[in-house]
Amino acid sequence: AFNHDGTRIVSGGDDGTVRLWDLTGNQVAQPFEGHEGWVLSVAFNHDGTRVISGGEDGTVRLWDLTGKQVAQPFEGHEDWVWSAAFNHDGTRIVSGGHDGTVRLWDLTGTQVTQPFEGHGLWVESVAFDHDGKRIVSGGEDGTVRLWDLTGKQLAQPFEGHGDPVQSVAFNHDGTRIISSGDDGTVRLWELTGTQVAQPFEGHGDWVRSVALNHDGTRIASSGDDGTVRLWDLTGTQVAQPFEGHAGRVMSVAFNHDGTRIVSGGIDGTVRLWDLTGTQVAQPFEGHGDWVRSVAFNHDGTRIVSGGDDGTVRLWDL
Repeated sequence: AFNHDGTRIVSGGDDGTVRLWDLTGNQVAQPFEGHEGWVLSVAFNHDGTRVISGGEDGTVRLWDLTGKQVAQPFEGHEDWVWSAAFNHDGTRIVSGGHDGTVRLWDLTGTQVTQPFEGHGLWVESVAFDHDGKRIVSGGEDGTVRLWDLTGKQLAQPFEGHGDPVQSVAFNHDGTRIISSGDDGTVRLWELTGTQVAQPFEGHGDWVRSVALNHDGTRIASSGDDGTVRLWDLTGTQVAQPFEGHAGRVMSVAFNHDGTRIVSGGIDGTVRLWDLTGTQVAQPFEGHGDWVRSVAFNHDGTRIVSGGDDGTVRLWDL
C-alpha cells in the first residue's frame, strides 16, 4: 500500500515482517519485527504517520515509521487476522479474524466495545465508511454485515452470495456497499441490505477483488476466470471482459480519476487498462510468481505491486 502522498510504500510478508520503502526501493527503516507467522494485512493511517498490520499470530500491531511498536500487540482474536483498517481520522482500528469476530480498537490496543459477533465463520474483509461511523464486514458465512461503533448490527445480515464473501467496501459517500464472493458475483447494496440491482454476473468463478472509482459510478472486479470486468451501477458490463491474464486475477484498482485500471494475476504480470479494456502498455513483467496486490499512488503516476516471489515492485506509467 502507498501512503496518501505516494512517497512511501508498506508491505507485509510470509516472513512475518512489515517493511517500509521509499520510491527508490530502499528500506526506510529496519524490518518491523514482532509478528509470529504471516502478515496478512497492512495499511497506513490517512496522514501516513502510522502503520497497522494483522497477522497469522492473531494480533494487530501498530507501528510508527521507524518500526517501533507504538503500543503492546492488540490481543483478542483467537486466530488469524485477515483484515485491518484505520478510520479516516486515524483514531480507531477495525479488524476481522478467523475467529468470526470483528473488533474495534483505540490506538492503545484497548477494545472499545465487545467483539462484534454474528458471522460465525471467519471474517475475510472489513472497512470503515468515510466518516468512521459505520463498519462493513464480509465473511465465510456468505453474508455482508453493517455495524455501528457499539457492535450493533444496523440491518439484518445482507444475504445473497451464499458462498464466502472475499471483499467489501463502501462507496466514497458511504451510501452504498459493494461486495464480491466465491459465488462469482459482485453485489451492490443499500445500507438496509437491499440489493440495488440484480447480482452482477459474468465471472462464473470466484471474484477475488472489487474496487469502486472515486465518484462511485463504476465498479471493477477481477476473478479466477482470468478476467477484469467493468460495471455500471445497474450491473451492466460497460465493456467486454478485459482479457490478457493467464489464470486468476488476484487484485484490481482504479487510479484516482477513474480513467485507468490496474490488475495483478497469478501469471506474474501487472496490467494497465483503459476503460474500454484495451491494455495501455505491454504487460509489466518482472515478478517470478503470483502478483497478490496492486495499487496506484494518489496522482496515478506510479503503480506498486507485491508478489509471491517476495518482492515489491514500483512501476511508472
